[in-house]
Amino acid sequence: MMTAWDFPRNPLTAKLDNSKLSTDIIWGFRIFTNTPGEVPHLAPGKISCNNCHLNGGQREKSLPLVGVAGMFPEYNRRAGRLYTLADRIVDCFVRSENGTGVIEAEGQQALPTPTSKEVLAVAAYITWLAEGTQVGKNPSWRGQNTIAQANLIPIEKLDRARGEALFKQHCVNCHGENGQGVQIGDKKAGALWGPDSWNDGAGAARVYTLAGIIRYAMPYLYPGGLTDEEAQQIAAYIDSQPRPSYPFKDSDYRVEKLPVDSVYYAKRTEK
Repeated sequence: MMTAWDFPRNPLTAKLDNSKLSTDIIWGFRIFTNTPGEVPHLAPGKISCNNCHLNGGQREKSLPLVGVAGMFPEYNRRAGRLYTLADRIVDCFVRSENGTGVIEAEGQQALPTPTSKEVLAVAAYITWLAEGTQVGKNPSWRGQNTIAQANLIPIEKLDRARGEALFKQHCVNCHGENGQGVQIGDKKAGALWGPDSWNDGAGAARVYTLAGIIRYAMPYLYPGGLTDEEAQQIAAYIDSQPRPSYPFKDSDYRVEKLPVDSVYYAKRTEK
């Protein structure tokens, strides 16, 4: 099995030319695999893209991004509009990497936009990963981190105490007792809650979304070793913990219904 720092396609070792595009692809890869180190102003949460999209976005059932560039633009339910690839990358910066954490210190102008150089570099890398794939054809490996609808446990029936016990049994070796992430050599597993984690507007702040990641990508040394039920209990426990607040949640899900697993959002009365 590949370790987290093995990359089947690596622009650092590929024979790229000296063009501006190649420079952006390489920088995009560096940002993807070491986000806090390369662009700390966009990742105050200390999370890298590679923490969720393992092996540079190239590991199956770990939210792989190979071939996905050709699927954009596509409809985004949270925003209720068509999204470009750059729009989606901005969302990852401001939510999963808590880029909005800079607002208090530097103001909203510090937030990335679809034309920010950092966003365009990551887009260049993800587009490079799509080389040779068919535009408009959804890759077969996309969407595999999803628990079947029939196996979803109602949110109110999930047991956080059982989730905590399972977390301590399966997750603390890498993520620590307090979800802070454990340093392993020069690598560190991502923080699962607290100030260094994703904020409460991120996709992983939804219980079923996080459960799908846990079910198929974790535990790291034996992915797929947990049941649907166990993954949901662990996700419910993790997403009951404190994390940074995304300040624009009121703007989400204004066209589509608020998903039932969006536990950090205030409940709304549907019209």
